[in-house]
Amino acid sequence: LLVYLSKTNPSRQAGSLKHTDIMKTNIHFFWIGLLLLLTQGMTAQPMVLSLEKTIQLAADSSLEAFRSKNLYLSGYWEFRNYKAERLPSLTLNLTPAQYYRDITKRYDSEADIDVYRKQQSFYAGGSLNLTQNFDWLGGSFYIDSDLGYMRYFGENTYNQFTSVPIRIGYSQDLVGYNAFRWERKIEPLKYEKVKKEFLYNMESISEQATTYFFALAMAQVEYDMAKENVANTDTLYRTGQERHKIAAISQEDLLTLKLDAVNAKNTLKNAEIALKRAMFSLASYLNFEKSEEIRLRLPSRPRDLHISVEEALTLARENNPEFLAMKQSILEAEQEVDRTKKEAMFNASVNASIGFNQVSSKFRDVYKDPLQQDIVAISVSIPLVDWGVRKGKHNIAKSNLSIAQTTAQQKEISVEEDVIMTVGDFNIQQNLISSAEEALDIALMAYQKTKQRFLIGKADINSMTLSLNRQQEAQRNYITALQNYWLSYYKIRKLTLHDFETGVSLSNEFDYEHEL
Repeated sequence: LLVYLSKTNPSRQAGSLKHTDIMKTNIHFFWIGLLLLLTQGMTAQPMVLSLEKTIQLAADSSLEAFRSKNLYLSGYWEFRNYKAERLPSLTLNLTPAQYYRDITKRYDSEADIDVYRKQQSFYAGGSLNLTQNFDWLGGSFYIDSDLGYMRYFGENTYNQFTSVPIRIGYSQDLVGYNAFRWERKIEPLKYEKVKKEFLYNMESISEQATTYFFALAMAQVEYDMAKENVANTDTLYRTGQERHKIAAISQEDLLTLKLDAVNAKNTLKNAEIALKRAMFSLASYLNFEKSEEIRLRLPSRPRDLHISVEEALTLARENNPEFLAMKQSILEAEQEVDRTKKEAMFNASVNASIGFNQVSSKFRDVYKDPLQQDIVAISVSIPLVDWGVRKGKHNIAKSNLSIAQTTAQQKEISVEEDVIMTVGDFNIQQNLISSAEEALDIALMAYQKTKQRFLIGKADINSMTLSLNRQQEAQRNYITALQNYWLSYYKIRKLTLHDFETGVSLSNEFDYEHEL
């Protein structure tokens, strides 16, 4: 911009423009230049993410997190419905209008014959019912009140009101299957499993986010090493050309340096492609814009943390949702065995109630001097011939119970093996990080010294190439050691639902945050 202003100075113009026009033009280009500078300064900077920030964003924004939260909410509301069903329910049933006009068959007692008669009637009524389930016996207590109105049209037109001011009763299956008792065992366990499955899925998200994070970290390291390698091979090739002029190296060595420079440029292009793919994968998982540019900040060396295998196994048995799923599957199989066993026998039920009722042609009299109403009903159902259907269902249920118990034992062994192996890997990875860090420092120092010796002619190409390869391999090994450490750590958290750094159970912390 300053160069342009100096070139457009009036003292250096041929006089084709006036002084005021030149000043206006200068001011115009000055503002354009300032706008360009501001626009360049406002361009989007790459997003810098740490591992902790990446995991936090994955837990908040990823599609997998959204799915896990909705799965939990589905289980939560299912448990709320179960709790609500244990409370008294009040229901109002209304029939505002019911009109009949038809021909119906009636018995004529005087003629001792059935005759068809016209019938026209109107009915309206309602009832209020209060019901409470009794889990221990599987029955239901109820209190209700009814009021109805009937009007008949025709030759004998008349009105009738009927009422049940109050009726108290209880219904119960005497020998049958008690679903309430099994729900009392299974539903709280199902909700506990859903809650811990949510925590398990969130820790799986942390594990997956760590995988994407270090995949991008490795791609960035490879890209940075490729750029550095391009610069180094160019420098070494130019140095080789100067040394070849004085016959300090052979033609074959010079060609080798040139080949290294060409290969380094090709490697840089491939590393750039791999970097874009890794960045796209992480951005997609975090539900970012696909064009989002991301730079990573590697986590520092973690502090020493020893995890006991026995402690991890104990916590896994207490918190891992797999163990709760095993227990639930066994309980549901036992429930089916109990149901099929009870249904194979005879069924008996009782329904008893006591209350009052009254009928009158006038509404004001329908609640006067009500008469006592007593109802007791016992019903029995006895299967006589079903060709072994009920017995077969019971045998199937018993077989399914045996399968559920065996499957639970297999899963328990599998989870325990996974915990033992993961804890062992984690404790080993801490030592590997220390070794990888030390190897990286040594490799960097050796490469710098070998490079300096090559530049002054005291090292050959093979030594230089070997030192560079070792330095790059040490960088890859360090990234891999960090990745394996954090993957093992978050897998242990997933298997045990326990934060070993703070010593806090993730399940207890979840209950506190959600006030459950």
